[in-house]
Amino acid sequence: MLEVENLTKKYEGKPLLQGVSFEVRQGETVCLLGSSGSGKSTILRVIAGLEEPEGGSVRWNGRDLRDVPTYKRGFGLMFQDYALFPHQSVAQNIAFGLEMQGLKADEIARRVRASLESIRMLSFAERPITELSGGEQQRVALARALAPSPNLLMLDEPLGALDRTLRAQLTQELRAVLHQSQIPAIYVTHDREEAFGLADRLLILHDGVILQQGSPQELFDHPQTPWIAEFLGLGNLVAGEADQMEPQIVQTEFARVVVSTRQTALTPGQACQLLLRPEDALIGEPSLNQVNTFEGVVRDSLFMGEYFQLELLCGKTTLHARSQAPAEIGATIRMSWPAERIGVFAA
Repeated sequence: MLEVENLTKKYEGKPLLQGVSFEVRQGETVCLLGSSGSGKSTILRVIAGLEEPEGGSVRWNGRDLRDVPTYKRGFGLMFQDYALFPHQSVAQNIAFGLEMQGLKADEIARRVRASLESIRMLSFAERPITELSGGEQQRVALARALAPSPNLLMLDEPLGALDRTLRAQLTQELRAVLHQSQIPAIYVTHDREEAFGLADRLLILHDGVILQQGSPQELFDHPQTPWIAEFLGLGNLVAGEADQMEPQIVQTEFARVVVSTRQTALTPGQACQLLLRPEDALIGEPSLNQVNTFEGVVRDSLFMGEYFQLELLCGKTTLHARSQAPAEIGATIRMSWPAERIGVFAA
């Protein structure tokens, strides 16, 4: 429904958006995931008509929106500060956008009630905004954004001011509300867990460029670059150089590592980086014929609830691995990584 094509924009003479293109389909939630300054919020402002791009186009159902003012686009916006009216009640805040549409009083009342029921806050209708918690205000802001039935909903880090536990809870609620409404949405965040919990499709943005897009599982299983793997926190990145083929072996600072040719075929002498995921490590006493068996000195053992996160020193290289049992600081332990589970990024 929404088509963004080749958006370019500069800020103080420096590129901010560099040929950004993507689409949003009916009922789909697309997450823009990137660090501060990557251009995420600027994309939303361009789509909303609040900023003009220097190049490219934004189309809705095939119609170019360049000359369509913000108030005629029918898009909803929700920001981190919620922008609720403190002098009004919950119901009055939700009704605001409906009143701007010129709807009749009975229709406004019906939609406000339906919106309050969708966020399970019907009993809060007459409560002042100032008496609500941060999580409750977030729900009201979402209901207000959805009440006018916008063509597209855009959310700019709406959970950023909340604590981690509340963010996790509201992420699930937000996903349910968005899927129930079937309104297409663009969600901007720098938090991986939020993006993975909400997105039907995920776009990784860096320096105004979309580096990779796909489902959360696709990006988790198959990051295309070391930067994406590091940004998503997928595990240990180790520099190496291809040493031989059949089997394919990479020489790293701490060991010779066998990797699978099904991922990336390297030529001897080619520089590369390996991704060793902590959850793939086999800790303890691997069988004698197990490839990629290394020794490491335990520098830390951190209890994470379902597992222990180990920090290990292998030569001069620090690796992280997950273990089902704690390890004594200073102890030397054996570990291995299956060749087929090691990611390979050619230089």
